[in-house]
Amino acid sequence: MKVQFEGDLTSVRAGILELMNDLRITEATEEKDLIIHVEQHANQGETDLVVTLEAGQQGERNAYIRYTQKHQFFRGIGLLVQHVQSARGTQAFEIREKQQFDTIGPMFDLSRNAVLTVSSFQEMLRKMALMGLNTVMLYLEETYEISGEPYFGYMRGRYTQAELKSIDDYADQFGIEAFPSIQTLAHLEEFLKWEPVKHYKDTKGALLVGDERTDRLVEQMIQSISAPFRSRKIHIGMDEAEELGRGKYLDQNGYVSRFDIMTAHLDKVLAITRRMGLKAMMWSDMFLKLASESGSEHYDADTEIPEDMAARIPKDVDMVYWDYVHMEEREYESLIQKHRPLGCNLVFAGAVWVFNTFGVNYGLSLHATDAALKVCKREGIREVYATMWGDDGMESNPYIALLGLQFYAEHAYAVDTPSQEWLAERVKFCTGIEAEAFLQLKYLDETPGSELNNQKQSNPSKFLLYQDVLLGLFDKQTEELGMNAHYAKLEEQIRSRRDHEAELDYVFEVPEKLCAVLKSKSELGIQLKQAYDANDITTLKRIAIEELPIISGSVKELRAAHRRQWLRMFKPFGWEVIDIRYGGVVSRLDTASERILDFVEGRIGHIEELEQERLLYSTSNRFANKGAGWCSYYYRMASPNVFFHVINPF
Repeated sequence: MKVQFEGDLTSVRAGILELMNDLRITEATEEKDLIIHVEQHANQGETDLVVTLEAGQQGERNAYIRYTQKHQFFRGIGLLVQHVQSARGTQAFEIREKQQFDTIGPMFDLSRNAVLTVSSFQEMLRKMALMGLNTVMLYLEETYEISGEPYFGYMRGRYTQAELKSIDDYADQFGIEAFPSIQTLAHLEEFLKWEPVKHYKDTKGALLVGDERTDRLVEQMIQSISAPFRSRKIHIGMDEAEELGRGKYLDQNGYVSRFDIMTAHLDKVLAITRRMGLKAMMWSDMFLKLASESGSEHYDADTEIPEDMAARIPKDVDMVYWDYVHMEEREYESLIQKHRPLGCNLVFAGAVWVFNTFGVNYGLSLHATDAALKVCKREGIREVYATMWGDDGMESNPYIALLGLQFYAEHAYAVDTPSQEWLAERVKFCTGIEAEAFLQLKYLDETPGSELNNQKQSNPSKFLLYQDVLLGLFDKQTEELGMNAHYAKLEEQIRSRRDHEAELDYVFEVPEKLCAVLKSKSELGIQLKQAYDANDITTLKRIAIEELPIISGSVKELRAAHRRQWLRMFKPFGWEVIDIRYGGVVSRLDTASERILDFVEGRIGHIEELEQERLLYSTSNRFANKGAGWCSYYYRMASPNVFFHVINPF
């Protein structure tokens, strides 16, 4: 489509040029299809964005984009082109929108192996621009440079200052504010594991607070990570610091309450951010945990923030209330109220569930998001983030979560829940992928045996791949669920909905090939145990000679597809972890084949692994109405035996 822009384009020109290919438009002064009149206006109360198109069949037609903030222009041009390119394109239309949140956007986890390349990040930013999002938080535990600290982010794909600046520059073209989220207290295991930096360590993941060397390090962190960004915002972390003061600190200082340790450290960190002109935010969970009777449960229904605790918490730090699991509005209302006594500005962080899975838990993500954002609107919370964590190595990726991110965007421009029809139309335009193609990925984990919408966070797509067929750790809780048939059907559904002309079609290759593995491997351990117990030599021999090699070949195809995808999206550092996991699966399938043949051909009298009774893996299972099962760590999926032994975890 040939267009001509009229009006002051000074602030948006660079962004327009970057989006032309995505929008499939070109600029022309003659033989143009559309004249787009652009006007930025002051806030008009009920309207932030107005997009208008005059009726007409062909030739020069007039369209108007009136916007308040820069990022809204890019949503506006997306809405306009979406309409023109649709079946309704000849009809006049007008859209008026009021943004419901001042700030909304994703948080990308760039600390758990999957570090987006700059070009991949830019691709994501273009899609965010069309959605109308206006912020992005970069979660960087130690994947950034600090001068004089060579072990900080060593071999972890850390960003250079130049790379972070280029991301910030690119985001700014679309009016998107990029800013860092770091850790200044805990969650620093990957830095503190190095022996040469042991002087910074209290416990395996927490800094030794109160030490002058730690104070200098924290100042260097904040100085280094804030330098490449225009934004004066910084997230200083401080979540899940349960270990605080229980290692070297305890040896040196004796017992001190975690609240006293934490507030003293927070005061020091905020003194640094204030001096540097930064606006700090932090996760709120530790304060709720410390206020609970157990000292560890931040969702405790009985927790109340005492007045004396609230009085000691600085008020110029924003508190980020994170919540990824609740499905009912009343639950969010209650937990927001529990935060109010802190007296700080409250920010909300929800999630698109790509954690600990190969897919996306859309059932939980979309329902939890809808409930949370409706309550945030009513409660006057003006800043919202969609986290996408990469726990345990990140087999998934943020691109298959784009439907969830689109849902956040559409919620941000609607008074109530956006319709499914509108969401589907928008995500198809902004990403090139059908909503149903995204949604079907939830069935990688929403399997037989799962709770409605997989709200108990089952992740069989991961544990059924990695579990050992001879040991069958998860067989007891998945037997009789028909997992093979489920994944065979899902493989066909994914394949049938793929669009090889779409730019992002490649992200469905890994899920499709994963199903090709799981349609045979999911129940193989169960079949092996049954055949062994029945002394069915014929079946055992067939499994060893025919089925196991076929599954091994499917795993190799999955690995190759996953490698292509990883190296297209992420830096190479971290792929070795997933590579080793696939290698383990293939090696154990080979060993299983050899062990079975040794038994079948009389070289051994029994297979000890198959002699063992199968037990339930955990209380998270369908018999306890907790889904088909959940496991957080690869090494626990692969084996019940020792992967490593830490004599002194601190």
